[in-house]
Order: sequence, then structure tokens, then C-alpha cells
Amino acid sequence: MNLLTENRLHHYSCGMISDFHQLSDKVSQLAELAQSLRRENADLRLTLAALSEENKDLAKRIEEAYRRVSALLDKIPTGEDEPDEEAA
Repeated sequence: MNLLTENRLHHYSCGMISDFHQLSDKVSQLAELAQSLRRENADLRLTLAALSEENKDLAKRIEEAYRRVSALLDKIPTGEDEPDEEAA
């Protein structure tokens, strides 16, 4: 090899090593981000499950309140249930 070829190879390999380190850093960042997103996803699934359970409970409570109000409304006399004073 002559001096010119050695110089080019040296610069070429330094650039490759630099590119490799940059790629390695980016892969590491991507792996960290993926792990972070997995944790966040797991937390969101737990939150969703808890909120879904709370929603079911609230729906049951609303249904029970509706039944109770309907029962009370059925007990309230209407004008049609009372005798008509004008007719008497």
C-alpha cells in the first residue's frame, strides 16, 4: 500500500466508526423509548380497567336511582286519580 491509500483507509474507517457509534446511540435511545412506552401502555391498561369498573358501578347506581324515582312517581297521585269535584 502506498501512503495515499493508507490515508484514505484511515479516514474511511474513522467515519465508519463514528457512524456506528451514532447508530448505536440511536438504537439505545429507541430501545429506551420502546421500554418506556411499554410501561406507559401497561399503566394505561390498568387505568382503563379501573375506570371501566367504576363506569359499570356508576351505571348500576344510575339504573337503581331510575328505578327508585320511577317507583316514587308511580305512587304520586295524578289529577286523573282523584274524583272530579265538578261532576259531584
